[in-house]
This record gives sequence, structure tokens and C-alpha cells, in this order.
Amino acid sequence: MGPIVNTITNRRPLIVGVGGLGVPAALALVRAGVREFGIIDPDPVELSNLPRQIIYRESDIGTPKVIAAASRLCAQDPGLRIETHHCELDVANAEQIISPYGFVIDATDNPAAKFLINDTCVALRRPFVYAGVLGMTGQAMTVVPGRTACLRCLFEEPPDAAEIASCREAGIVGPVAGAIAQAEADDAVRWTRGDALALAGVMMTYDATGIGRTRLTQIAARSGCVCGAAANAAHTAARWGK
Repeated sequence: MGPIVNTITNRRPLIVGVGGLGVPAALALVRAGVREFGIIDPDPVELSNLPRQIIYRESDIGTPKVIAAASRLCAQDPGLRIETHHCELDVANAEQIISPYGFVIDATDNPAAKFLINDTCVALRRPFVYAGVLGMTGQAMTVVPGRTACLRCLFEEPPDAAEIASCREAGIVGPVAGAIAQAEADDAVRWTRGDALALAGVMMTYDATGIGRTRLTQIAARSGCVCGAAANAAHTAARWGK
């Protein structure tokens, strides 16, 4: 499979979640020159957010994160156009919210939301970059529906409640989340520019505790997965006699 590039004319990214991953992702988009994007988050700014989510100030406490983040970014760069969605992404609104955007950045901490992003993007044929952070480690992978492995190729179902609770208790480390968010934003920027995607079908794993901190692993699409990537690859191989 050759390099995957943007063939969708709509190049606006959408960031789902404006917290530990979403804040550095938004900052990275702006630094890279992305002038227009959307953000969605249901939560207000809380005092506990301030040490890690550096865009917010004490005066923002109680303000919806999407409003506070957009206001802060636009104050720094009035040329930005940021569309805000002060709500939770759910099964009732996911298609309507995601469809106007060309690329989605998963910046959530909820496994169910990650699978919802996956399933909606697969159905809409919208590429997205998945990410997860736990303690001193993190990972990211870009999914191009019908071309590369999706989240359900890796895990057919979300983890159970006990596993989710255990992960939340472990927490995340701010600089690790920042590094993963930067990797997510980098592929989103590549998409907006029509460049090949570095993490398409590739899981990047970052471990801040070891010497070999970054590992790239090619992820094969799972046969029978609803994303259809494995079937498409097999069809392409048969067509070209490979």
C-alpha cells in the first residue's frame, strides 16, 4: 500500500475533547498554521485542570472548556476560526457533528467515546487519529477507513467498567499527553496539507520511562472487521496479482 494522502476537499479538523490531549493538540494546530478547526467538549474548566491544561486560567473556572479555549486562542491570533460544540459526543449527534469536518483528533479519556469516534468515522469515511495515555506511556494511530486498520481491528469491544476505572486511577502525566497530542496534530496537519500520513495504520507507542522511548508498529487490518480494510486490501492484492 502506497502513502495515504488527503483526497477529501474539506480539510478542517475536529478535536474531540479539550483537556489533557485536546489542549496541546489545539495549540499544535495553531502553531502549524491551521486557521480553521472545531472543538467539542461538554465540561467546564475546573481548578484541577489548571496544572496540566495550560491554556486555562483561574478566571476560566466554571466556563465551558470550548468557550475558554477558543477565546484564549483567538485572543492570541484573531485570524483563527474555531467552531465550538459545548456538548458531549454521543450516538445521537456524532454523525451530525463529525460529518462537516475532514479529519478527527481523538482527545478523549473515555473508551466508549473512542469507539464511537471510530464507528462514526468508519461510516462517514472520515480519517481520524486515535490516542491513549496512561501514566508514563501513550500511543497514537491514524485510521483511514477502508484503507488501514481501525480501532475494532485491535479491540472488537470497549474495555469493561473495571478496566476503565483502573486506568482512570492510574492517571496521566502532562508531558506524555503533550507528546502524544503533538503526534496526533502532526498527522492532522499533514492531512490538511495533502501530505502522506505518518501514522496511517501504524501504532506509535511512547514510553517516558525507558531509553528507547518511541516504537512504531505496523497494524494489520482484521479480517471480517466492519471497517472493510482487510477485504479491500485483499481485493487490491488480487487485482494486481500479489
